[in-house]
Amino acid sequence: MAKVGIDLGTSNSLVSYWNDGKTEIIPNVFGNNLTPSVVGIDDDGDILIGEVAKERLITHSGLTAASFKRFMGTEKKYQMGKHILTPTDLSAFILKNLRADAENFLGESCTQAVISVPAYFNDIQRQATMDAARLAGLEVTCLISEPTAAAIAYGLHQTEDDITFLVIDLGGGTFDVSLLEMFDGVMQVRAIAGDNFLGGEDFTQAIVSDCLESNGLRETLLSSAEYAMLKYRAEKAKQEVTTQHEIFIVFEVGTKQYEYELTEAKLQACCEMLLLKMRAPIMRVLRDSDIGMQELEQIILIGGATKMPLIRTYLSKLLGQFPYTLINPDEAVGLGTAIQSALKEKSEGLDEIILTDVCAFSLGTEVVNEVNGELRDGFFAPVIERNTTIPVSKEMDFYTANDNQASIKFTIYQGENRLVVENLKLGELEIKVPKAPKHQLVKARFTYDTNGILEVIVTIPKTGETKRLVVQNNTKKLTDVEMETRIGALADLKIHPRERDENRLLLARAERLFAETLGERRKYIEQLILQFEGKLAVQEEWATRKAAKDFHLILNQLEEEIRI
Repeated sequence: MAKVGIDLGTSNSLVSYWNDGKTEIIPNVFGNNLTPSVVGIDDDGDILIGEVAKERLITHSGLTAASFKRFMGTEKKYQMGKHILTPTDLSAFILKNLRADAENFLGESCTQAVISVPAYFNDIQRQATMDAARLAGLEVTCLISEPTAAAIAYGLHQTEDDITFLVIDLGGGTFDVSLLEMFDGVMQVRAIAGDNFLGGEDFTQAIVSDCLESNGLRETLLSSAEYAMLKYRAEKAKQEVTTQHEIFIVFEVGTKQYEYELTEAKLQACCEMLLLKMRAPIMRVLRDSDIGMQELEQIILIGGATKMPLIRTYLSKLLGQFPYTLINPDEAVGLGTAIQSALKEKSEGLDEIILTDVCAFSLGTEVVNEVNGELRDGFFAPVIERNTTIPVSKEMDFYTANDNQASIKFTIYQGENRLVVENLKLGELEIKVPKAPKHQLVKARFTYDTNGILEVIVTIPKTGETKRLVVQNNTKKLTDVEMETRIGALADLKIHPRERDENRLLLARAERLFAETLGERRKYIEQLILQFEGKLAVQEEWATRKAAKDFHLILNQLEEEIRI
């Protein structure tokens, strides 16, 4: 039974494994390393995953979902036809597809995986990822933070014994920063910070917003298909402007055509606030680890969005050095997950790396404070501070607030705000105290391990009574009954047959080109689609293969003509 590593990304995902002393990425059914994290439903009600679904984002925007990783652990729902799906459901489809790719490639069952998550995911988001894996039939042997996974991939080829490096991960939807030190085979995470709502998607959105504003338009005036087309063209323009220096985005709203010119200077201007948002997590990591910029020996960039020259230039100026760019930003995390899977198995040919991690968020309890002579509750008292190396155990003294108090309640929170209402509630316990004047001593010990399990033990020294609470990363966890019910519901959704994916992708691509074009070219594409559908209807394998090859070449030519 093979064990794999999975990078479950906002824009793209991949699966890899450790093979004969090195990591290998497992190609998907189309032979590509990256699978778009997009899920759709076709006209027959079948589930479409990856490239095929991505091609339908424009033509069938109401039946297609992307960037759902940003909403993991939330109550957000996606209405797709007659189906209502959660971000966890959609992630499960991606994971199930990656698992099928791995099993097809390796020729054996794959039921265990190391899965990467953003370093700044909280307990609810991590648990939602675990639930998605269970829905996909996978046992998660380890959740590893994305920057840490990339650091492992980088560190495996690092010849220096002692090095301090900063990993900056700007993906499609999240931004993470980790500072790590490596010495004598020990890789120590010193500090992490991030923003779960900052990524390449936001840079694309900034272009879309400026495009609409420049043309005096509001988003509400566009249909979902028109908006999807504009976003698609903005994404392409973002990628191409650095080599062509100026790109014209032409789009339609109703019967009217609009134009927008994107230059490098304009991209810089409309993304300025996003660049500034990147600065705060970087500075926090440096402060928390008590390391100055001049002490950084290497800066590693990962995540597809870091390929933008705009990002690399900004970070080079901010940190005073050029980043290391020899590691593939799209694949580094996936490679690291496979290495971590091999490390857990103590695979031969892999030098042992000892990895120490930190607690991403502060852990503590609610307390009352005296404000203007009155006792007020709702204040947060951290017991384990963020970026404390784990496993860790810390004890703190607390005191009763009132005379003859009968009990004391410990409500456990995760977060950085001084008010608990802004933090994430993890659980609570209540313990009786002997009636006595206020300020009676109560001791609370918080123990947090590498698996994200938090144990809280409260002791009353006067009586010796103790109460224990274990928070096992199970906030909002699906119960066994809920899991079985959800598995049954998702099983009713039939996944489009993989053996027909290549032809379905060609049709979806042609439909997207039809939506992009006008006039005679559009009519020509329509005829191509009808001809190809006719070949498929005959169901003669040799004829279908030849037609698919010809169709593919024609579509490539059309893509080039449209780009010009």
